[in-house]
Amino acid sequence: MQPIKVLLVEDDKDWRRGLAAYLARQPDITVVGQAETGVEALRLVNSSEVDVVLMDIMLADHPEGIRLTAEIALSCTAKVIMLSSLEEKRIILDAFQAGAVDYLLKSDFAAIPDAVRAAARNRSPINAGVADQLLDEFRRLKQLEQTYQAQVMKNLLTPAEVQILALIEAGLTQTDIANRLVISIHTVKVHVNHILKKLEETSSKDAAKKAKDMGII
Repeated sequence: MQPIKVLLVEDDKDWRRGLAAYLARQPDITVVGQAETGVEALRLVNSSEVDVVLMDIMLADHPEGIRLTAEIALSCTAKVIMLSSLEEKRIILDAFQAGAVDYLLKSDFAAIPDAVRAAARNRSPINAGVADQLLDEFRRLKQLEQTYQAQVMKNLLTPAEVQILALIEAGLTQTDIANRLVISIHTVKVHVNHILKKLEETSSKDAAKKAKDMGII
């Protein structure tokens, strides 16, 4: 079996040297190149047969590794594993969106060889700690999306319509609402029809539930 060909992209020379020496002790892994800059990394990955790229996110104090990962994902079949000391959820999500197949903290040094093997076999599991970070970030983004959608929907409704929705959700009938707000039943029906169209619902109770679930009332 051919050894797995690995390219190291790391601007810390001491760390890169130590990683290269560590991987050299693995009988099925061969370091075929080392790069310190993005330009050098792209030249090597395009001119050599590379199976796996071990990519440092921060190069020259910038998250250059994320941009490089996106370029590599588009230009060749090499799998990219991110190596970083960063645990920020946004950075981790950006790395996977760029095309990384795994994300390892540098402190988890011993896990690197097995991560390389898994990437080469297209079987990269997401590190448990990183998976938790990703789930938290997805939850945050989902919450932002829901908040935005609720605000958009709320902007479609008039204050009177929001008030009527709240009364419907409280269990009042249209007649009760007319008496409570001292308006005609016809006016209530007109408001309800507008509400149903805006919220794309067929019943006032469903519309009221939707508004409550979205935080509008």
